[in-house]
Amino acid sequence: MTCICHIEIDDTGLAAPTPEIEQERKVAIFDLLEDNSFALPKRDDREVPEGPFRLALSIREGRLVFDISNEAEEKVGEFHLSLGPFRQVVKDYFQICESYFEAVKRLPPSQIEAIDMGRRGIHNEGGRILQERLEGKAEVDIDTARRLFTLICVLHWG
Repeated sequence: MTCICHIEIDDTGLAAPTPEIEQERKVAIFDLLEDNSFALPKRDDREVPEGPFRLALSIREGRLVFDISNEAEEKVGEFHLSLGPFRQVVKDYFQICESYFEAVKRLPPSQIEAIDMGRRGIHNEGGRILQERLEGKAEVDIDTARRLFTLICVLHWG
């Protein structure tokens, strides 16, 4: 598989992120650029574009947009995903993240660990949903899907 070499998030029109959300975003982008797998599959009779890829994520007209170009910034693909399948898991993820951020401030490590396990479970579910939604459009491993899910959360809830 090839990879993503650059990520751009179009947050035009979104509310300013909280410090915690901004930190989640920075960590997800850093981790993605350090280690990811992202490939475009063969479709119809078109040649498969080679990576590494530049990925721009945005929300347009209520849909998640993946705008993909090569290193030379030539557009090689774009696809739109409905946000509907993500709504509940994004909502659950943000609720548990709020609990986690509060717990870190005042609870003992054992209780923080239990909340973090729940958070990881929801995060994994979001990654699996993204992998399903990308089927036939892009091939990603679960770690890449999880990190992209974090960025979807940032875009979805700002």
